[in-house]
Amino acid sequence: MPYKVSEQPFIVPTTDGKLIEEHFGLASNGQGHFSIAHMIAPPGWSEPHQQPAFDEVTIVIRGQKQFEIEGETVVLGAGQTILIHRGSRVRYSNPFEQEVEYWSVCVPAFSMEAVNRES
Repeated sequence: MPYKVSEQPFIVPTTDGKLIEEHFGLASNGQGHFSIAHMIAPPGWSEPHQQPAFDEVTIVIRGQKQFEIEGETVVLGAGQTILIHRGSRVRYSNPFEQEVEYWSVCVPAFSMEAVNRES
């Protein structure tokens, strides 16, 4: 078949209040070429630093998202997009008072093994 429709995203289980809906990728349909997910992160949310083995594009839809990339802090708002190259040390957070909604595309697909989170 020359196309695939995502009828319902895979809801990734989390413990930090963040909603992750993967439409295509390893968790949703087992393909590893890329992943695309819709996310909503609550105020005060953050992840540990990481050095992913994939490129990641983030498109902010609503609110603000903070990125710490190789020691530099970047804040994106609605309508802004960023590409973070694989191997970069990055930390994602939402230190703001409203939730942030965004889409994320990873090439190759996101996996817990490839994210390389620091403990």
